[in-house]
Amino acid sequence: MYTLTRVFGQTGAVEDLGYLAFLLIVTIAATMLILGVLGVLIERFAYRPLRNAPRLAPLITAIGISFILQNIIQILFGPSPVNTPQLIALSHRFELLGASIPYVDVFIIVLAVGLMVGLQQFVNRTKLGRAMRSTAQDREAAQLMGVDINRTIAATFFLAAALAGAAGVIQGLHFGNIKFDLGFQAGLKAFTAAVLGGIGNITGAALGGFVIGFFEVTAAAFGFNQWGQALVFTVLIVVLIFRPAGLFGQQLGERA
Repeated sequence: MYTLTRVFGQTGAVEDLGYLAFLLIVTIAATMLILGVLGVLIERFAYRPLRNAPRLAPLITAIGISFILQNIIQILFGPSPVNTPQLIALSHRFELLGASIPYVDVFIIVLAVGLMVGLQQFVNRTKLGRAMRSTAQDREAAQLMGVDINRTIAATFFLAAALAGAAGVIQGLHFGNIKFDLGFQAGLKAFTAAVLGGIGNITGAALGGFVIGFFEVTAAAFGFNQWGQALVFTVLIVVLIFRPAGLFGQQLGERA
């Protein structure tokens, strides 16, 4: 939002495709970089000192950090929604099988799928990705095998925060406004999607997100918009009762 309005002076849609692509690339890249660095700083000063603490401590810290960030943004920009330029006008649509689809929705889907595929390839095919997977599975063993734990965890926080930044840009492009507590609901649904799909499974988390969206949209279509989230968490509870590892998670035995 700041990049578009203060740096480039944008207030609405852009018709020039070349300039539109430039604005989108710069805005998304700048947001991902800034929030990625913020994620690294949070890991360094809030999480690293608690690395050997009981598991409940990092969870409480995560909640505390989220409230700190929300209040900082509320002080800077106020409690009301802040309008953001919708660079791709909602009036620009195309017809497909009787449905009118905005081009901005196509861009959002392509960007989201591209980021998910890129993350999947990075985690599975790069040296740092293998270090992330080994650290998540057994931190002490990974360190004994030469993995730089601090660097690996910091890179993980950078990627997570950068992807959250891209999600925030998408939110602004689609709805035309953002709010200081935007990340709380999104984070809650993201966590639910990860649990539903299977913790540690990127593809499962993505499909879990689609399942959540499907149930919420279906509930709204039948006039039960207020019950959408209740339905999602009901499905989550049922799944965890019958499949604790999630829909696509792998059941692992306890280590000796």
